[in-house]
Amino acid sequence: MKKLILLRGLPGAGKTTVAQAMGGSIEADDFMINDNGEYQFDPKKLTFAHKQCEEMVKLCMSRNQELIVVSNTFTTEDEMKNYYSMAEKYGYQVSSLIVENRHGGQSIHNVPDSNIKRMMERFEIKL
Repeated sequence: MKKLILLRGLPGAGKTTVAQAMGGSIEADDFMINDNGEYQFDPKKLTFAHKQCEEMVKLCMSRNQELIVVSNTFTTEDEMKNYYSMAEKYGYQVSSLIVENRHGGQSIHNVPDSNIKRMMERFEIKL
């Protein structure tokens, strides 16, 4: 069975580390690389980055890649709906895994604590 795994969690939780242990992932952060090849968060590019992330997943699915891992914050159900739709269309089983920051990790992207707090307040868990 083809699988899509959505890694969810706040900045600094360790999503990228978990994704690397699984063989790598697609992340919106991948599309925040500047001309010097360095990560540089730009809020104006956020919509574009997430759209590109979805397009990469769609391409992988169209090629029947057996395992696709996406690592983004996914704080709300709405942020995952396009992935669930694509999974249904291409015949993928979806698992959503929440990565918790139990190791005292810090965001490597310098996300301000105030932004992380807002993300935490809107983080939805479907039971």
